[in-house]
Amino acid sequence: MRLSVPLPLPALTPDESAHSDRLVARICDAIEAAGGWISFERFMEMALYEPGLGYYSAGATKLGSDGDFVTAPEISPLFSRCLANQCVQVLDSIPGGAILELGAGSGVMAADVLSELDRQQKIPERYLILEVSADLRERQRALLQRRLPHLMDRIDWLDRLPDQFRGVLLANEVLDALPVQRFRIRGSLVNQLGVTWQLGRLDWSEVHAEPALEAVVREIELNLGEPFADGYTSEFNLRLQPWIAGIAAAMSEGVALFIDYGLPRRQFYSASRREGTMLCHFRHRFHDDPLVNVGVQDIGAWVDFTSVAEAGVAAGMSVAGYTTQAHFLIGNGIEQFLAPKEDDELASRLQQARQAMLLTLPGEMGERFKVIGLAKGVELPLRGFSVRDLAASL
Repeated sequence: MRLSVPLPLPALTPDESAHSDRLVARICDAIEAAGGWISFERFMEMALYEPGLGYYSAGATKLGSDGDFVTAPEISPLFSRCLANQCVQVLDSIPGGAILELGAGSGVMAADVLSELDRQQKIPERYLILEVSADLRERQRALLQRRLPHLMDRIDWLDRLPDQFRGVLLANEVLDALPVQRFRIRGSLVNQLGVTWQLGRLDWSEVHAEPALEAVVREIELNLGEPFADGYTSEFNLRLQPWIAGIAAAMSEGVALFIDYGLPRRQFYSASRREGTMLCHFRHRFHDDPLVNVGVQDIGAWVDFTSVAEAGVAAGMSVAGYTTQAHFLIGNGIEQFLAPKEDDELASRLQQARQAMLLTLPGEMGERFKVIGLAKGVELPLRGFSVRDLAASL
């Protein structure tokens, strides 16, 4: 979650500036090799994942109060304890099933989910973490070793999706970090936004959209029932469908849960969002310019959850539900974790109440963040979608 305020961006430290310059130089090499222009998708991929230099590949602290943004698991263990309840319901129906977490960040969510499962005596045989960042992997390992040393023999780190998987897949704030294509309408044309190097800096540049992107934009216009206005700018994730298909191919039986900020397609591409949904974070400030602070700021885009549902169905999965984060947490019993205990101090109760408000209130994370479940071989009515299922809006 990007709990931020729109303040002026702080200046880079000398080390951050040097790091950013090295990544920009590598991006410039890619631009030159491609003839002077690369797609925004390629730029975003390099800015976030370039080995040794990309935001998620380098060693700076990214999450929490000392990083650039705070996610729901860092706000409160309430979030992960509710996720654990959902995992229990699914795993009870899949004997021997495991949990697979994609992009485990600081490792806090894994630690809190496992702690709650341990408390309920529902620990799965395996808790798998697919993490592309070597730096984050080491941070996760250190945290889990410190908090749950007795469970380390059940935790494994993966470099890629397993060939076969049964159980629950968890992906919190993963979809927003998948590289996206950006497009802009120019009259009756669909242009593709990319990045070039001019006048000593990275800059935007447009070309006529590649056929796959143009076809997607025209299909969205048909779905909306009207063309986009001149100048309308937005994003689409061309990689999403094959990415979901890979998950579906690996999952023989189970449920995939994706939690992220986003909207159904009709709202995502509304006329009021004519500048797109890009969101960058640097030291808890947010802005919409991904071409600055390259390699030392987070870059994300809101999620079109209709595309997620379509990709799942195309890959042979079913939509198990779609709802707001608030309703998902309520369905998974957040109130039971808030119930006062005799040994709870007043300060602790007040802190938990504040944390619950951040996770569930409409003006905080409660409605901006959504949860979608994709199931394969499981027809269980998931408790997380029992309070209010918004799947019909997709």
